[in-house]
Amino acid sequence: MIHKFTLDLSHSEIMDTYLMKFIIFVIDDQIEKASNNEMEAINAFNDKLEAGGHWITAAGINHGEAATLLDNRNGAGLVSPGSLYNEDEHYSGFWLIEANDKETALRLAAEGSKACNRKVELRPYL
Repeated sequence: MIHKFTLDLSHSEIMDTYLMKFIIFVIDDQIEKASNNEMEAINAFNDKLEAGGHWITAAGINHGEAATLLDNRNGAGLVSPGSLYNEDEHYSGFWLIEANDKETALRLAAEGSKACNRKVELRPYL
């Protein structure tokens, strides 16, 4: 006897099975925000990510001087102002994306670097 069954999954649920997730960190060496031209290019890149099904979220983040470092391992309760890293370069934003493979993610990261006019760092999710 042959049993038929249907798989009741949406397209997005099926695609989530095959997509890898990545974070693209924006690396900055200045405190100034993006210029109007850079913001237009970033917004166009964001639209392209959404249209291509790669978009998860994105945001700009404050300079490390605005960070707070916490260490509560073993209940230590340590809280320090500032970032762990006190370098001239810092993360100023990020994109969370989905892609079928690392090559696609690398291509998108390169496009993001061009759009924001900054270096970027690509890392896959574990």
